[in-house]
Amino acid sequence: MSNLKFRNIHFIIGFLLAMLTIPQVSNAQGNLLITPRRVVFDGSRRVMDITLANTGIDTATYNISLIQYRMNEDGSFTEISEPDPGQKFADGNLRFFPRRVTLAPNEAQMVKMQVTNLNKLEPGEYRSHAYFRSVPIVTALGEEAQNIDSTALSIQLIPIFGISIPVIIRVGTSDMSATISDMKLQTTPENTKQLSIKINREGSMSVYGDIQVTHVAPSGVETVLSNINGLAVYTPNKSRIVNIDLNPEKEIDYTTGKLVVTFVGQSNTKPQKYTEEVFNLK
Repeated sequence: MSNLKFRNIHFIIGFLLAMLTIPQVSNAQGNLLITPRRVVFDGSRRVMDITLANTGIDTATYNISLIQYRMNEDGSFTEISEPDPGQKFADGNLRFFPRRVTLAPNEAQMVKMQVTNLNKLEPGEYRSHAYFRSVPIVTALGEEAQNIDSTALSIQLIPIFGISIPVIIRVGTSDMSATISDMKLQTTPENTKQLSIKINREGSMSVYGDIQVTHVAPSGVETVLSNINGLAVYTPNKSRIVNIDLNPEKEIDYTTGKLVVTFVGQSNTKPQKYTEEVFNLK
């Protein structure tokens, strides 16, 4: 058995890196830049463009597909195959082209996304996620170096990057609203301050916007402690818990004054203020 020669074994390990990035800024991971970060069909518009750009130094190929996610109460996502009660998938009413894109370094290409049979959909919100998965470059066996020790066990780790963005179809009147409750000021293990809040969603559509936390001192001096952009509560979820890290570089007396939490919806026209709540400090 000592003379037995083992062939090199190559393992490909894949993992999904889901990105929630700042609105008005594209998703970026694995040298792939995507604009916009979410696609919403909420009117007469039937076709939208998604721009993919390769910011790396090597040519890259991506497969494009539609997948389904459940949003958990902590904001994380779980891939599912069947909708939860009250959830509606959008993939049956979406077409896109191309389904595979190869980009040279610094090259960009558009993917066309089209909504179909809109008139046949009942009022409500339909959501799926466009998933852009990198295709690993695997060296052919005939191209492997000839001086590799064939008795050794080699492991080749090839990361497979993936980015997903929500694609939403809205039918009917958008009646979404949001409130904030269950606010708690807590201290992290790193001895920094964190504000925990619950965002409560109402209506038939998801809410999506920006949160700002401001400290107001008894003297009236205001200090912005945190900004979270592009935060969503998707249907059918009724709430989401958000832990907001407060800027440790700001010298704040957390025993006096108040924290003002503002949640403003993002819009292509006029931003909508969902809610503003006050947490009194003691």
